[in-house]
Parts: sequence; structure tokens; C-alpha cells
Amino acid sequence: MRKRGWAVAVVGLSGLVPVLAACGSSAANTGAGSAYGGSGLSATPTSSAMSGGTTGRMGTSTARLTIRTTKIGKVLTDAKGDTLYWYSKDTKDGPSTCTGSCLKEWPVVTGKAVAAPGVQLAGVLGAITDAGGTVQASYNGYPLYTYAGDMTPGDTAGNGAGGVWHVITGSTLTSAASTAAGAARTSAPSPAKTTSGGYGSGW
Repeated sequence: MRKRGWAVAVVGLSGLVPVLAACGSSAANTGAGSAYGGSGLSATPTSSAMSGGTTGRMGTSTARLTIRTTKIGKVLTDAKGDTLYWYSKDTKDGPSTCTGSCLKEWPVVTGKAVAAPGVQLAGVLGAITDAGGTVQASYNGYPLYTYAGDMTPGDTAGNGAGGVWHVITGSTLTSAASTAAGAARTSAPSPAKTTSGGYGSGW
């Protein structure tokens, strides 16, 4: 079990605020995946459970995204190399549906998503804003999250969790083929096959 302690995140123009990133248990899952996921809970995310976000020019909070090679292949990560996930219960261009205790395991990635220098991604980078004003990075219109159970950069322990949490990989991630890139811009990634059954609470 890994516990993440207090971290510091930059949130818009408001400066530095301490946030409790997450704590929780993890289970190993080495299967590849490429989808997004979400929660049926109704509360809105709070800033105390967010990760990511750096302040760019003009005070805009951004989340730099890149690609990292992991045990299951190339996946989307943040600038620190932490694997990013999508939740299949979220809806395109809608706010995060992962709330309450879900956010302890799956902290949101704050700020508008931008590609790291020299990185080309097939998907559309952006952000969604919840009713409380929280700006969360998005990929192809779906909110992005990290996983508290990933202990080091490049870990992908959350892939396939509960059958609803997935990494972003394959043609949805890279623009190797223009047709794949075009498809990625208009639809959500679909979950790829995992080598073992889902785990976790499923939210």
C-alpha cells in the first residue's frame, strides 16, 4: 500500500495551495488498455484531491502531457512521468464523475492539457470545468486522472481497475497513422484487453 502525503500544486492565479493527493491500496495489473472511465457519485471534485497543474504564461494553469514507455507499452503521462487514466463512466466534455472517496484513489489532473515540447499526440488536448470552477485536463474531451496506487513514474497498476479505469495508449495516443489520429479526435478511446480481470472498487 502506498500513501501519498501532502503535495503542492499550482492552481490558476491563486498561487500555491497544499493538497492531499491520495492514499490507498493497489493491485498489480499488467495488461494494456486505452480507455477512459468515470464514477456514478454525484458530488463535485474538490481542490484537496487534485494533482498536476503548473502555471504558464498569463497565469493559465496547464498540465503538460507526454508519452512514456512502460511495461505495457507507450502510455500518456504527465510531465513527471505519472501515468494518466480516463474513467469510462465520465461523458465527453462533461465534468468528472469521480467524487468523494473516489478522488482519494484517482486524483484529477488540474489545468488545461498541453503537449510537452517536441511531443505529438493524436488526441485533442483541452480542459473541462466543473460547477465549482475546478479546471481539469482532458484528452479527447474526457477528464484525466492519476492513480494513488502507482508508486513510481511509469507504473500502470490502475489499468483495468474495476473494469472502468484505463490508460491511454495505441492509436489513440500516437499520430503514427493519420486515419487513427482522425478517429481519436472524434471519439473516446475504447478499453483494450487486459491480461487479468478488473480489480478495485469500480466506483
